[in-house]
Amino acid sequence: MMNLNVNEIFYSIQGETTKAGFPSLFIRLAGCNLKCSYCDTVYARSSSSGKEMTIGSILQECVKYDQIDHITITGGEPLVQPNVIHLMKELIKKGYSVQLETNGSISLKDIPSEIKKIVDIKTPASGEGSSFLFENLNYLKKPDELKFVILDIEDYKYSVDFIKKNLQSRDIVINFSPVFESLSGARLAELILIDRLPVRLNLQLHKILWPEGEPKMN
Repeated sequence: MMNLNVNEIFYSIQGETTKAGFPSLFIRLAGCNLKCSYCDTVYARSSSSGKEMTIGSILQECVKYDQIDHITITGGEPLVQPNVIHLMKELIKKGYSVQLETNGSISLKDIPSEIKKIVDIKTPASGEGSSFLFENLNYLKKPDELKFVILDIEDYKYSVDFIKKNLQSRDIVINFSPVFESLSGARLAELILIDRLPVRLNLQLHKILWPEGEPKMN
């Protein structure tokens, strides 16, 4: 029997990436292999923060929501649980549009081609700046997206340099996301315009809408 350790399943507005603003069903898995300084889901970092669910029972939860644009598999770090690949395949069979949020430190080789991958490249201020697995660049294609979470000017410079060295010929969306309450979206927007970067400013819409905490429908 295929089981996964699930922290929560909830319905909300997608807050990030090019899907921002659309209703999404979030499947948040428990456990993470990194400890980023700015993590906003510390409550899901430990594997003990979830409950065991069969893939069948997760699918049963999904059918309760018929007005969603897509399903988001997130964490924690979903790929620390190998059975998540089986969940992805089952969701695809059911006809769902699915995107995976992953921290970039674990191989994407086995991710089904139908899954949209949202992949972090950790910056120095995260404390996990050396965690990115460079082979993952080989597994990215449209409509996948990369995300740099930027806390300060050093993170910004690191991100610009990374793009120049590794992403010049990549035809995918690159998101620059300011750390909420550390770097203003306006300041990051100015830097992007000054340097004429071909990147997307990725504000966390859910935190703008609900600064006291987003309501998680279920």
